[in-house]
Amino acid sequence: QVQLAESGGGLVQAGGSLRLSCAASRRTFSTYAMGWFRQAPGKEREFVAAISWNGGSTYYADSMKGRATASRDNAKNTVYLQMNNLEPEDTAVYYCAASQTRGVPTASPMFRYWGQGTQVTVSS
Repeated sequence: QVQLAESGGGLVQAGGSLRLSCAASRRTFSTYAMGWFRQAPGKEREFVAAISWNGGSTYYADSMKGRATASRDNAKNTVYLQMNNLEPEDTAVYYCAASQTRGVPTASPMFRYWGQGTQVTVSS
């Protein structure tokens, strides 16, 4: 069992930045690939970014390429999502998730553990 807790969400103006954090409860955190997803009101949950177990590989949704950077600190059992140049369309609840899949998974079913989410609101 891996417990995940997101933080760092909030209200930001368009063009601003936020850094989300996700702390994991388990020391074996370093063996999991990690992902970020988001869900806006009335919409399906969608993939945002993912990072491999050692941080060596990352993958981003087209909508976030060039604006987001995923990173991790395995010594701190924490993964991060830096988001820049935010747009109102980025408003959503952001979730981190852990996967035992090798590489950089991007599909929701590949992630076994999920956090409770953190709200990101971007005002125009």
